[in-house]
Amino acid sequence: MQFAAAGLAGNGVVHWYLSLHRPPLTLPASRFIAVWTLADGLLGVSAWLLWRRVDPWRPSARPALRLWGWQIGLIASWAPIFFGCKAPAAALGVMVVLFVISTATLVAFCRRNRVAGALLLPSMAWLCYAAYLNLGFWWLNPGVG
Repeated sequence: MQFAAAGLAGNGVVHWYLSLHRPPLTLPASRFIAVWTLADGLLGVSAWLLWRRVDPWRPSARPALRLWGWQIGLIASWAPIFFGCKAPAAALGVMVVLFVISTATLVAFCRRNRVAGALLLPSMAWLCYAAYLNLGFWWLNPGVG
């Protein structure tokens, strides 16, 4: 997480993040980045599998892909809120909405393509872990954001 933070706002964010109490089971930054990259890659492959089946005459996959787009937008908004605004509580709110949208996306993908839906499962597991971390940072650092 500290490398992601450095990319957002420089050393001030890194120092802020490193000053926080970490929840148990927090991964080292190198592993965090590797797992996040894999989960995001699977999100992309999953959407591609569904998108290639979109028939312009029967747009049944479009609502599922629209949910996926909302999911990607929420994922992209989380880090600037958590790190950039230094607001774990607000980021936790984003995480709750993200969990709801991600669950709806998973269900919608599974109904249209089982493989595409299955590829979302690691992302959902990672989302649960990230929510645990976000909650832990908020809980253990009550004076922060």
